[in-house]
Amino acid sequence: MELLVSDNYATMSLAAARLIAEAFTAKPDSSVIIAVGNTPLGAYKELAYFYQQGQIKTSQLRPFQLDEYLAIPPDDYRSLFGWVKRDFLDPLEITASRCVRLPGEASDPDQVCRDYDNQLQLAGGADIAILGLGPNGHLGFNEPLADANAPTRVVSLTPESLKSNATYWGGIEQVPQQALTCGMRQLLAAKQIFLLVSGEHKQEILHQTVAGPITPAVPSSFLQQAANVVVLSDKAAWPQT
Repeated sequence: MELLVSDNYATMSLAAARLIAEAFTAKPDSSVIIAVGNTPLGAYKELAYFYQQGQIKTSQLRPFQLDEYLAIPPDDYRSLFGWVKRDFLDPLEITASRCVRLPGEASDPDQVCRDYDNQLQLAGGADIAILGLGPNGHLGFNEPLADANAPTRVVSLTPESLKSNATYWGGIEQVPQQALTCGMRQLLAAKQIFLLVSGEHKQEILHQTVAGPITPAVPSSFLQQAANVVVLSDKAAWPQT
C-alpha cells in the first residue's frame, strides 16, 4: 500500500486523475469500477479535461458501477447510476449502455448480483477500482462486518451510512435501507486500486484503514492485504506528514 498525501483537495484530485489516466493509457480496454460521491468528483473533472485535450482515450474502457440503492430506477436523480453517468460516463463520452450496472430496480436483485460478478469475471476481473472511503470503513456499500470474501450482493445500510447519505435524500428517513454493492472479493482482486480520501472527518477511519488491525469491523482495512493499492489523501485527512 502506497500513501500519497497532497496539500489540499484540488492537488489530490489532480494527482489521482494523473494516475488513473496513466492506467487507462497503459491498458485502453481496462475494466474499471467507478465510485461516485463528492470525493472522486474532482478527479473525474480532471479526467474530463485530459480527455478534452486528447491526452486519454476512452473508447475501449469497460466501466462497472460500484453500488446502487435498492428499488431506485436509473432515471431517479438520486440514483447512483445517475451520478456515474453525469460525473464519469458523459464527460468521457462513454455511452451508458457500455457500463455494467447494478440495477436497483431489478425484480430479482440476487440474480443481477450474480450476473454482475459473471460479467466482471468474463472481463478478466477489474483492472482498476476507483474507491472512496466510507465513514465506517465501507468500500462501496460493503458495510461492517463485511469480510474479504463477500461477493456482490444486497446489503442493509448501517446507521452511519444512512446518516452520511441523508443530505442527498432530504433527510435520513428518506434514505433507502438497502443497496446493491460490488463485493469485497471483487474489489480486493482488482489489479490496481485507487482509494481517494478527503477531509478532516476522515482522519480516524483513514488511520484505521492504513495502520489499524485488519478486521471485518473496518472493511477498508483489508486493503492492507491487497496488491497495488494507492491511497490518495489531502492533508486534512492525513495531517501526520
